[in-house]
Amino acid sequence: MRSRFLPYATTPGRLLAQLVSDVAVASWITVWVMVGLAVHTAVTTIADVGRQVKDGATGISDNLHSAGDSAHKIPLVGDTVAKPLRAASEAALDVAGAGHNLDTTASWLAVVLALAVAAPPILAVGMPWLFLRIRFFRRKWTVIALTRTPAGEQLLALRALANRPLRKLAEVTVDPVGAWRREDPYAIRGLATLELRSAGVAAPRYWRNPAR
Repeated sequence: MRSRFLPYATTPGRLLAQLVSDVAVASWITVWVMVGLAVHTAVTTIADVGRQVKDGATGISDNLHSAGDSAHKIPLVGDTVAKPLRAASEAALDVAGAGHNLDTTASWLAVVLALAVAAPPILAVGMPWLFLRIRFFRRKWTVIALTRTPAGEQLLALRALANRPLRKLAEVTVDPVGAWRREDPYAIRGLATLELRSAGVAAPRYWRNPAR
């Protein structure tokens, strides 16, 4: 079967259900990714404020320091005038440091909060979906491999006898167990087809003729 390597069913109903689930999961993930990005953007605004405070305070500190150096050159009163300007420059540097801390903390917090908001709902839906899809793919791979051998067909037919509803079994043959014991090729393939359909796999075309 050409679709052996695809994690999708080959029966129309099961395939439609899988496609609908894919769209639903993708939409769910997209919504929560957008929510996470919105949270990140909102918190990043605080980081922008911290960055602006840092840049502004650094500029003021540089200007005050330059003014202090210039005032120091004034005869007689240079030191007296320069000291307050240099003290103000150092205070501005402290403000710049606080702005830098706010920028760093808010940037880190933006990532953490975005993940904390978006990750749980994404994982709550995405992980079960991924588990079910992997389990389906493994079952599909196994049953397709079994269809390629006579013993595999009999095994699929036996699983159908054990797992499928009695009404479905009776639609294949009035004596499903007896037909399986007699190794009736038509009945065995009919029963195996039931098991394939339950796995979301359509019967291969070469099953149209039971004779190998």
